[in-house]
Amino acid sequence: MKSRVDPATLEIVRGALVATANEMAMVLSRTAYNTMIFEVQDYCIGIIDPAGRLIAQNSGGLPIFLADMGVAVMDGIEKYGLSGFEPGDAIIMNAPYVCGQHLNNVVVYSPCFVGERLVAFPAVRAHWLDIGGSRVGFGSVETTEIYQEGLQLRSIKIYRGGELDENIWQIISDNIRFPESSLGDLRAQLAACRLGERRLKELFERYGVDTVNTCIEEMWDQSERLARAAVTAMPDAEYAAESFLDNDGQELEKPVRVKVTVRVRGEEMEVDFSEVAEQVRGPINCGPSGGIAAARVAFKALTLPSHPVDEGCFRPLKVILPPGKFLSAGPPAPLGLWSIPLPTVIDTVLAALAPAVPQRIPAAHKGEMGGFAIYGSDGASGRRYVCLNMTGGGWGGRPSGDGPNGAVSICQGDVRNTPIELLEARYPLFFEYFSLRADSGGAGRSRGGLGIEVAVRPKYPAAVNFNLERTKCPPWGLWGGKPATVGEAVVEHGSSTPGEHVTKRTRYPIFPEDRVIFRTAGGGGWGDPLERDPAAVAADIREGYISITAAADYGVVLDAATGEADLKATEALRQRLREERKSQVGVK
Repeated sequence: MKSRVDPATLEIVRGALVATANEMAMVLSRTAYNTMIFEVQDYCIGIIDPAGRLIAQNSGGLPIFLADMGVAVMDGIEKYGLSGFEPGDAIIMNAPYVCGQHLNNVVVYSPCFVGERLVAFPAVRAHWLDIGGSRVGFGSVETTEIYQEGLQLRSIKIYRGGELDENIWQIISDNIRFPESSLGDLRAQLAACRLGERRLKELFERYGVDTVNTCIEEMWDQSERLARAAVTAMPDAEYAAESFLDNDGQELEKPVRVKVTVRVRGEEMEVDFSEVAEQVRGPINCGPSGGIAAARVAFKALTLPSHPVDEGCFRPLKVILPPGKFLSAGPPAPLGLWSIPLPTVIDTVLAALAPAVPQRIPAAHKGEMGGFAIYGSDGASGRRYVCLNMTGGGWGGRPSGDGPNGAVSICQGDVRNTPIELLEARYPLFFEYFSLRADSGGAGRSRGGLGIEVAVRPKYPAAVNFNLERTKCPPWGLWGGKPATVGEAVVEHGSSTPGEHVTKRTRYPIFPEDRVIFRTAGGGGWGDPLERDPAAVAADIREGYISITAAADYGVVLDAATGEADLKATEALRQRLREERKSQVGVK
């Protein structure tokens, strides 16, 4: 199909739109107040058209924000009408059942005008440290309705025609625990949007509104054609997979079902969530756009993993998500831990498609959005604090190699953990160590990546929110690969008492003599461990990735003198293990 615009102009416009989103991200990260934004980079920048469609997203934007930047803007369009916006407006938005996420993820967007014509909305979502309510920080499992989780701000104009609404500002300030941090982040979001307005106006004025809009339509069409071609390469069939979550944080003995059916029909894919668990009492629910985002992340990873994100990427995807599921919850369901189940949901979608594209699907990764929240008062200054951080884990082994170590979940993209040196400088905490967790990756021809282990002590009495997940459904292997070790958290009360294992607790008290140890899950193995290169096993032992005992999973015998693999003894052992394996399944 012939392009409707000059190819050079098209690529310049495409690059300028992505560059605008990236420059907005730079402004946000350099001016935000809380480490979740400027260090972890828990945010996303989107450029949205007047119909709520995604034009561009910043290069490091969180994958799990793929679905609902547009719906956040559309809610404001439905409220005010396109004629209800004027230059200088800025809207704040976190409505849970529209955005589908917990209330801490706050969207700020503004209209961009060229003359009198509204051409786009630069938008910023960022994770605020606090949004009020009964929860402190992240990870509370106590909430049972949305009203306990903080301020709900649905398409509120915080600026009108360039004038700040002081009343809205005061309402926010008076109802959150750390107004200096959260309002500082709000100012950073506003600054990013104003920068986006300027850059977009420059682009539209340089090439003309109609030309830029034609380029955007062509970008979408190109992305659609590429995505359809990727789906066409998959065999037509119906695929299914099932996993489960430990519980919802309230009914601790009741697992939460995650069953996914994927249908490939020609150049289109359908992801069906009809058989996932119903809406639950605990806070692991998300709104419909959260469930759709999970499907979009899996689809994008399979079809166009390195292509710029825009609306056209998802045109071949249909998502079936009936209302009232834990992925499509309605009021007054709590959504405080909305993100916790989504890595498992995505892994399950990928597992369903493993038979279709076996050389492209890795084994399961750590499967949860791990992190920790420690909070209290600094005994030296008297100031309250809350320390949040991400904790990576292992990714699954791949057809092309071992799984990465200590990486964040598939939902989190390029977010980072905050260095412990920075945390110690900002908070009254002492981190004893931060290391890879040996033997946590599943054995396989390609070994699963390792989880991490971190130990921390408070300098003064404090509290911790624990929200461990996937402790009963370990990250699975594929094609003969072994499952990974699950995550755990242990609190040691002094050296004379055994540690207490904790999974889901809110406001767990800790004291200076206590040590809290977080251990994250590894990734599953890919392929038969007996096919792994013996030299790679020996290297893993030298690096401390696996123990000598774990070498037995691979059927590798080491030379006691050199530490290298004894190839002759290894082949003999592997042959014996294969024969034993055959006899166990009744194969003659």
